[in-house]
Amino acid sequence: MNPRYLFPVKAILAMAVVAIVPAMAADPVGEAPPVPFDVRRDASVLAVEQVLPAVVNVSARKWEEHGGDEFQRLIEEFYGYRQQRRAQFSRGSGVVIDPEGYVLTNVHVVADVDDITVQFIDSNESLPAERVALSASKDIALLRIKAPAGRRFKAVRFAREDDLLLGETVLALGNPFGLGGSVSRGILSSKSRRAAGTVPEGARLEVQDWLQTDAAINPGNSGGPLVNLRGELIGINVAVLRTDLGAQGIGFAVPIQRVDEALAEALTGESIQGLWFGARLQPGMRPLTVKSVQDGSPAHQAGLRSGDVVLEVNGRPAGNVIEFNRSLVAAGAKRDIRLLVRRDGASRVLSLRLADERRVFDAGYIRGRIGATVEAVDGGLAVSAVDADGPSARRLGEGMFIVGIDGQAATDVLSLAKALHGKAKGTPVVLDVVAFERRGFLTRRREGTVTVKVR
Repeated sequence: MNPRYLFPVKAILAMAVVAIVPAMAADPVGEAPPVPFDVRRDASVLAVEQVLPAVVNVSARKWEEHGGDEFQRLIEEFYGYRQQRRAQFSRGSGVVIDPEGYVLTNVHVVADVDDITVQFIDSNESLPAERVALSASKDIALLRIKAPAGRRFKAVRFAREDDLLLGETVLALGNPFGLGGSVSRGILSSKSRRAAGTVPEGARLEVQDWLQTDAAINPGNSGGPLVNLRGELIGINVAVLRTDLGAQGIGFAVPIQRVDEALAEALTGESIQGLWFGARLQPGMRPLTVKSVQDGSPAHQAGLRSGDVVLEVNGRPAGNVIEFNRSLVAAGAKRDIRLLVRRDGASRVLSLRLADERRVFDAGYIRGRIGATVEAVDGGLAVSAVDADGPSARRLGEGMFIVGIDGQAATDVLSLAKALHGKAKGTPVVLDVVAFERRGFLTRRREGTVTVKVR
């Protein structure tokens, strides 16, 4: 190339560089410089940032009288003083599932306590909470934060029940050993583990297909969320396999399917205001879908059917299962509820009125199902009469106490009657009973089970 042509080209390139570089270096007024890419902000970090504001530490307190033996009470009565009560604390974790402050945790964290407080992991604010519903068989408890009206909270999103990938990265968030907020990472090791050595002492769980993970789950993590990399709730942390069994790094969580079932059982109005609705909804689904309907219930009488999609309640969007439940409670048992549902591609309008469950599930209902009359007394449900030609004849006797049904506690007439309502005619049920035999000055307590077919 002729050298005389090089200078103009070089000059032009130099002028272009001088013109471009100042323009790139200039910081336009009112605009922030671009945020540099940070390789550390991977999917795990983004998921934690999304979920952490919904995670809480749960502190439960139970008051106990100090010194409860006979000698101590005698001294107190003689000298006229009583020792101060002492508090027993249990600590765990939880996660907010609704902006109005509904929190999921484990039953064994909050059962049989006097007061509960929650503290958000990313702040120092502590708020009182109350129990809304307990599912002891699934170890799932629903709490509600007592917050000022209008206060809204960050809530976690639910994963689909069938959206679990074996080997996918999972995150366990919570409050291990009561030390504060913590995050651990692992993989989903099993979607269907039948685990031994994980059940809290004294609990009778019916959870099947546990989620197993090697993400560290330690005491205090109970009730915290197990989430995927999308920040979706896939389970509630329960326990770690006991080290005395030789286990290391094996943790378990209640799968989202069982969480959904526990919420569907609890959030139907009955657990909050004693209102009988009689249908189960699918909590994690949008739009709201009816999962099952009890025969003879208000929902059944209104024409609601399994598979119906609830679009509106009294002219307003149905929302999620908690919002739907709130609408039911607001209507009570004295007002009709207008439901707009979609079935087989067509819209239908149904009119529903809830019932006072104590007027339905009473002692008369129990007698109609098992042929025995019961009365609520201290210690259980006392059998006061048995129909000679009923299912309980020659199985139950006057003076016996019914304390459970099919492995679940029956603490009052309502709980026993509702448990019987779900049984089809001819189905055998196992009643836990207690009987007392008096021999002279001695009384012997005997415990056992009785199998009765409901009618």
